[in-house]
Amino acid sequence: MNSTTFKFTNRLSHESSPYLLQHAHNPVNWFPWGPEALDKARTEQKPIIISIGYAACHWCHVMEHESFEDEEVAAFMNEHFVSIKVDREERPDIDKVYLTAVQLLTDKGGWPLNCIALPDGRPIYGGTYFSKDRWMDMLTQVSGFIKLHPDKAEEQANFLTEGVRSNEMIYKTADNTEFFLNDLDDIFAVWKNNIDFSQGGYGNAPKFPMPVSLQFLLHLNYLTKQKDALKAVLVTLNKMAEGGIYDQIGGGFSRYSTDEYWKVPHFEKMLYDNAQLVSLYSAAYQKTCHFSYKTVVSETLEFCKRELTSSEGGFFSSLDADSEGEEGKFYTWSYGEFKRILGNNAGLMIDYYHVTEKGNWENAQNILFKSGDHERILNKYLISENELESRVLEAKKLLLAERSHRVRPATDDKILTAWNALMLKAYVDAYRTFNEKEYLDSALNNAAFINSKLKSEDSGLYRSYKDGKASTHAFLDDYAFTIQAFISLYQATFSENWLEEAQQLTHYVLDHFYDPTSSMFFYTSDLDPSLIARKMEISDNVISSSNSEMAKNLFILGRYFYDEEYVRTARKMLNNVKTHAINGEIYYANWDILMAWFAVEPFFVAIVGKDYEAKRIELDTWYLPNVFLAGGKTEGNLSLLEGKLIDGETTLYVCQNNLCKMPVYDVKDAIRQITS
Repeated sequence: MNSTTFKFTNRLSHESSPYLLQHAHNPVNWFPWGPEALDKARTEQKPIIISIGYAACHWCHVMEHESFEDEEVAAFMNEHFVSIKVDREERPDIDKVYLTAVQLLTDKGGWPLNCIALPDGRPIYGGTYFSKDRWMDMLTQVSGFIKLHPDKAEEQANFLTEGVRSNEMIYKTADNTEFFLNDLDDIFAVWKNNIDFSQGGYGNAPKFPMPVSLQFLLHLNYLTKQKDALKAVLVTLNKMAEGGIYDQIGGGFSRYSTDEYWKVPHFEKMLYDNAQLVSLYSAAYQKTCHFSYKTVVSETLEFCKRELTSSEGGFFSSLDADSEGEEGKFYTWSYGEFKRILGNNAGLMIDYYHVTEKGNWENAQNILFKSGDHERILNKYLISENELESRVLEAKKLLLAERSHRVRPATDDKILTAWNALMLKAYVDAYRTFNEKEYLDSALNNAAFINSKLKSEDSGLYRSYKDGKASTHAFLDDYAFTIQAFISLYQATFSENWLEEAQQLTHYVLDHFYDPTSSMFFYTSDLDPSLIARKMEISDNVISSSNSEMAKNLFILGRYFYDEEYVRTARKMLNNVKTHAINGEIYYANWDILMAWFAVEPFFVAIVGKDYEAKRIELDTWYLPNVFLAGGKTEGNLSLLEGKLIDGETTLYVCQNNLCKMPVYDVKDAIRQITS
């Protein structure tokens, strides 16, 4: 559509981010983050509005409609401020700075995030969603305060800026700390107080999937046989898979549940959630062989293939929560629709998915969720488990076909390196668990995409890709998750080029992100333009922190390449946060996994010989969170494989602390060596 069609067009019309483009025709004179906006603020001595969100954010849309599309509001903003719009997914570095400022001010954060800063970018006030009246009142008061009390405004900006700079900064501690299994028990003792053993998840509503925390609990159960750790995982996975947070018709998970039962989701679908949950359900299947977990993985990957995969092999970022101006409209159903679409099968499916004539949600609409009580359904309708499964599959096909004619939620089609790497690893994990070659093909296609489209000329990475163009220097999470994904791809293929790629990216991170004073990594590289603070990302959340992931990468690569300096750096990093890792609940779960590796040294299993692939596939049917694989038809170039090939045989070597046990020829014998 030509820009002359619109009454207003601002500088965001030249951007590629779908979120920024959503605001390109607001009457607000929006700028993207960059020298033009910052120079204008300094030249005109105007405070800055830094408004941050993302394309799938429901309340971002609400605030845009209420305030940013309003000409009166826009006129005030344009007269008194320089207004900058930021896509938090494209520029997480900016988001981390101003989110910290708002959290320091209000003790909470979220999106939309709106922060007022002095002309030099130092924050002075902020919050999340504001209604129109509250927004205008806040802008009026802050603008007046800055003009009438410049000294107090300066004092407030200095206070907040110092808080932002010191928040999550880590300083080096003693280097001689050891880590023990008892530490893991202490961690779980802290967690147990807030685990919901009845409905799953952590804490009260709203409930977010926290995949890395559940991965740690699986690992803990493997090492210590702690039954409650496994119970916490399985209850959560079962309740999520049965709930409305899971798309019962099309597969894939919404971002979070608004209630404690996982029934009413916030309907946006994010790539990073679905990637990590595929990895988690794959691991849980290895542990339990529960068929429902395989179904979740298969349906979620089918959803990603259908709705989030580009023709070039990259993965899009998200689907909006809204369609046709209503949250969840694409995903909900009326009682009458079920009767019309499903015919003779409607009665069973109405019962199975808790559909009611009045609706179980808003406006007589129904969110589909399962009770998990199959026996009741089987007895009530006098059918077998196989017949129920067949009728559910048939209903899903009909409902999915019907849904395909609806107006779809908007797709945020920018491709982010970090999130693509998470999905790459998800495909690898699913391939290793279920031996579906299609999953490996998707992983390899995405790895090729990253290497061909997101590599920079200096052997680094870019953050984002859209419309044939890569942009923005990558951040630490982009590198950390890509390194992790390439290590995983090596274990699935034994192609050493993926380990070499991982090592090359690690060298780049050490050159441009590492802080020798603390032995930690900054989130931004030394090549990036400076913000008011250079942040470190330490605590884990819905996505693992980039520092915890880099520490794990260094540990693994150190073992693969016999590089003790890598391992020492990983130990120093964990040592710096040990107190937090033990007492910080689920927000240090990825660090806790690393602590488990230091407490119980992982095994490296070398598989060498012509039948290496069959042996690897068999080994991958076991849940082995403390085992890393190496091998191939020949010894290759890794030192840990040297001298292990025996002519005419395929051998397995179980190694720990650089010492290998006697070679065996049967996977079960290797398992006995690992578990004895």
